[in-house]
Amino acid sequence: MAFNDLLQQVGGVGRFQQIQVTLVVLPLLLMASHNTVQNFTAAIPTHHCRPPANANLSKDGGLEAWLPRDRQGQPESCLRFTSPQWGPPFPNGTEANGTGATEPCTDGWIYDNSTFPSTIVTEWDLVCSHRALRQLAQSLYMVGVLLGAMVFGYLADRLGRRKVLILNYLQTAVSGTCAAFAPNFPIYCAFRLLSGMSLAGIALNCMTLNVEWMPIHTRACVGTLIGYVYSLGQFLLAGVAYAVPHWRHLQLLISVPFFAFFIYSWFFIESARWHSSSGRLDLTLRALQRVARINGKREEGAKLSMEQVLRASLQKELTMGKGQASAMELLRCPTLRHLFLCLSMLWFATSFAYYGLVMDLQGFGVSIYLIQVIFGAVDLPAKLVGFLVINSLGRRPAQMAALLLAGICILLNGVVPQDQSVIRTSLAVLGKGCLAASFNCIFLYTGELYPTMIRKGKQTPQQQEHQKYMVPLQASAQEKNGL
Repeated sequence: MAFNDLLQQVGGVGRFQQIQVTLVVLPLLLMASHNTVQNFTAAIPTHHCRPPANANLSKDGGLEAWLPRDRQGQPESCLRFTSPQWGPPFPNGTEANGTGATEPCTDGWIYDNSTFPSTIVTEWDLVCSHRALRQLAQSLYMVGVLLGAMVFGYLADRLGRRKVLILNYLQTAVSGTCAAFAPNFPIYCAFRLLSGMSLAGIALNCMTLNVEWMPIHTRACVGTLIGYVYSLGQFLLAGVAYAVPHWRHLQLLISVPFFAFFIYSWFFIESARWHSSSGRLDLTLRALQRVARINGKREEGAKLSMEQVLRASLQKELTMGKGQASAMELLRCPTLRHLFLCLSMLWFATSFAYYGLVMDLQGFGVSIYLIQVIFGAVDLPAKLVGFLVINSLGRRPAQMAALLLAGICILLNGVVPQDQSVIRTSLAVLGKGCLAASFNCIFLYTGELYPTMIRKGKQTPQQQEHQKYMVPLQASAQEKNGL
């Protein structure tokens, strides 16, 4: 009896699976908001230099007398005249009824608050020479995602998916809330990094915990469901950001719900597959019997025995793991090395292109709220097509097609003239949809391709004890089968 048969025996996709999957994927609605919230909290409104404190605007000829113009006739964002210039300003701002000498905005900037009343850019003047700091905040968030994937991925295999999810929900709630009250930019960046770490752990363990409690034939459905919830989160972000334009209020609004997620996550049931691969067969049996009761299969759960659970363990992977398997096997074993390098390239290409598109919404020249909705809407048909291809043709054709189409769209976008904004936006939207489908597939693909012993690394004492018990059981089974 395989482990999948045990899941079918205790109810398959029953009441427990429906409730736990729903509760586990619910936080993903706000994870999408955290990933791209800086499009709104760090939006750059139209701005220009503030005149000197001793300037007399009524006498100098108004604010315009201090503002040089660019070649399009718009006020310069980062320069002002050293003295007021009476008369019409010249196109490049080099001359205007005098020397026309310019200087940086030493007295700060005046921002157009009609669309964005308050952002981290306007609060901490992250423009002109400090413009790179705006990108630094998002880069540090992504560094947190990288660190979180490594740290919490490891901890999830050591401590269990449930415990790490509980920790991640609390860390996201606390760090996100603290970011909303950050008194200065460095502290804000530090809390954003911590948020990135915890959200990476949520993304990884959400998929893992759900997949490990579902029968094999439903995995593609679960992966697609998770992808759709993330897409709905993009719609939610557009609406919430439009209704709550102040960056501190928006940051707080998408962080506080994680306290509720932290509270109810204590009721999650740990993955029986993880208990089994960790050598804790008693906990495996207990978890399966508890699930059977929730699913209304109390009698079937009572019939389960320790021997059935042991026989259903991942025998092949445990046999391969008799040595001290570690992540170094990814480089030592030629087959695993090839797999690791290919998957790494897939993850890099998908992530690099995806976030390159979704993190520059102001560059499309249309309403930032509208483009956010369009980017969320394109995911719906894209992920449906991806789901159908995964189920009909398999994971590899789906992954290949999604990345190939995304690459074509992005390359074409690079040669379309800048003034063709409709064509450029359309290609970007299509490419983003393909990348979203690629993410759906690669999450599923990665979890299925890596052997459990590599995901877990070095064996625990419980696993080693499990091996001692496994050998005579395998010998007994071979003897019964006449092998």
